[in-house]
Amino acid sequence: MMNFAHPHFAEPRWLWLAVLGPLLLLALQRYSAAARQRQLARVASPHFLGELTRSHSPGRRAVKEGLVLLVVAALGLALARPQWGEQPLAEQQLAGEDIMFVLDCSHSMWSTDVAPNRFERVRLSLLDFVQHRSGGRVGLVAFSGEAFLQCPLTFDYAAFADALRDMDDKTIAVPGTDIGGALAESVKTMERDSRHKVVVLLTDGEDLERGGVDQAVKLAKQGVVIYTIGVGTPAGSEIQMLDERGQRTLLRDKDGQVVRSHLDENTLREIARTTGGNYFPLGSLGDGISHVKAAVTAMTARADAARASKLGVDRFHVPVALALLGLVGESLITTRRRKVNP
Repeated sequence: MMNFAHPHFAEPRWLWLAVLGPLLLLALQRYSAAARQRQLARVASPHFLGELTRSHSPGRRAVKEGLVLLVVAALGLALARPQWGEQPLAEQQLAGEDIMFVLDCSHSMWSTDVAPNRFERVRLSLLDFVQHRSGGRVGLVAFSGEAFLQCPLTFDYAAFADALRDMDDKTIAVPGTDIGGALAESVKTMERDSRHKVVVLLTDGEDLERGGVDQAVKLAKQGVVIYTIGVGTPAGSEIQMLDERGQRTLLRDKDGQVVRSHLDENTLREIARTTGGNYFPLGSLGDGISHVKAAVTAMTARADAARASKLGVDRFHVPVALALLGLVGESLITTRRRKVNP
């Protein structure tokens, strides 16, 4: 027995065709009928009109015109995609969420308050993450003063790992830390109809352009969920870079003072809170990635459970079948009477 639970239209904007289409066609049919009567009146007197049209069946014509109206209404309903009933999803259909990782590769990520340094600690944690991931696509955006898509969303975890290994402090030539621009870049390759747009921001939170929170507000309106991972420690440390001779040297500002980088957790918490995500510190062992994995898995499980228990089943074939029957019926019916009395 067919289940008629949860009836609705997936594309209700097409319902105008199911309503206005037949009305406009009916008006056209009435106008055509009146035009035929006027033309007949010009070529014969009323007495002869009866004789000329005696074999014509007004009832059959009305049925034919009614069937055409039914076809137009049925096509409008089919385009509106009626859905009802429930259908359990196969287990393989319940795929994991897509995740776009946004990785800071600015100079501050080479601070050593996390061993061996912030950037390398993140890289090792992400490689471990994709090694144990079993579903969903992953992508990678690198940023400092500007952002660049390193790896689009893909199921090829090896390609993601290769793109991650190729990153270093020279990946982005423009210095600085523009978190807002990186977040904007991260969603450009995501499909609009994604169930969830999940972004994982990995940075020390030193947003030099001060646009991260404002961009998070915009992305929240698009359904983007941002999880932030703080890399480093609040106490911070000096930034060690390799000079032209390959030797480690401390990064200094234009006044010659040693630059010290600190973890800005407040900014990262605000970005995550704005979009309904969570903030986690990376930790010395990369535990923050595990917390994000658990949070995304829980979100996926809730979404899949809802989809598995209540899913509208497409029934557009019903109005399509009615339209085909109407077309066949209309073509088989003639407007002449079966038997004309002499």
